[in-house]
Amino acid sequence: MEEKYLIKDCRVLDLSNELGFLCGKILGDLGADVIKVEPPGGDPSRNIGPFYQDIPHPEKSLYWFAYNNNKRGITLNIETADGREILKRLIMTADILIESFAPGYMDTLGLGYSMLSQLTKEKIIMTSITPFGQEGPYKNYKASDIGIMAMSGCMYLVGDTDRPPLRTSIPVSYVWTGSYAALGTLMAFFHRQMTGKGQHVDVSAQASAAWSADTAPFYWEADGTMTKRVGNAIAGRSIHGAVMPAAYPCKDGYICWLIYGARSGGITNKETAKWMEEKGITTDWLKAQDWDKFDPGPANQEDFDQLTEPVANFLSGLTKMEFLEEAVKRRIMGYPVSTAKDIIENPQLRAREVWQKIEHSELGTAITYPGPWAKFSESSVGIQRRAPLIGEHNREIYVNELGMSDNELVILKQ
Repeated sequence: MEEKYLIKDCRVLDLSNELGFLCGKILGDLGADVIKVEPPGGDPSRNIGPFYQDIPHPEKSLYWFAYNNNKRGITLNIETADGREILKRLIMTADILIESFAPGYMDTLGLGYSMLSQLTKEKIIMTSITPFGQEGPYKNYKASDIGIMAMSGCMYLVGDTDRPPLRTSIPVSYVWTGSYAALGTLMAFFHRQMTGKGQHVDVSAQASAAWSADTAPFYWEADGTMTKRVGNAIAGRSIHGAVMPAAYPCKDGYICWLIYGARSGGITNKETAKWMEEKGITTDWLKAQDWDKFDPGPANQEDFDQLTEPVANFLSGLTKMEFLEEAVKRRIMGYPVSTAKDIIENPQLRAREVWQKIEHSELGTAITYPGPWAKFSESSVGIQRRAPLIGEHNREIYVNELGMSDNELVILKQ
């Protein structure tokens, strides 16, 4: 049976680095024919770990696997005249080109948007993904994930109040940027379907990350309020500035449990206090509360401490699953903090078939990947192929599809 993809008859040339990998992958997940164009010898990102079986090798990078599946792969040196001519021939067969070179670099090669638009009679969509965009005083600045997180304002919001700002443990700014780039590219593709005209999509990683900085910029612009990092604390519940933990240690990890006020929190507060008393963990202060009317707004830090200290003692004696099972029965709002192992084994995600086993014949094994993020009643979404080996599809694309001769392919390899 023919697969019904959301995107049909769309070819994408992906010349991007880590900033754009996810953009190309998302388009591939939706059904586009994505061709990853690498320099001879392979993309430098193939050397990013971790590696399969902890063996450093450009064709065993789990990072590469994760962000470049659903792509075919070719090698091409676009810094040579012959390489540029071949790329132009490929562009004539493509709908979208994704690149993340420094602003102006593609122009120096004769591959800038205005030139490619003229070459394709205004059909090509070119998505340029850079740290700070194609215009502005910072356009030529370089930045990795840590620089993007710092310059976007996101880093200021992460970490403990009394310690320096932190980045997250994975390059999340690349994920945000790739996602927004895919969104912009899809909108440009839709626009071309309506008008017949392509366009240049200019994506700034700084701007993409700033969009993810919650409401901090709006609070500052509206009334001068500077949103601050609070670590493992929840702020904003008390008019006196009192804070409470968001996550508590338990026997096998952490549990997220928060105090709520009024009707929304009445059941959680009452049932938690009741459960604690059944376990012999309570205080006179807890017993004295009318949880149906409890309001954290007027509470000070001493009030919060009288609540959270016994709760912390109580939760430390539970496992994550013990808490979850009982919390569901009692209608308590609280959640186990999942690890990577937990989400792989999570029954809800398994029931939705979120995880896909993809064969890696070159490794003699199958690797588990996150599959479709959404289910479509009339369309197919998900991983159809593993990430390409270096130059794996050179013959398929150059000879079978572009019409090059075997001799030309040999010369190209040289």
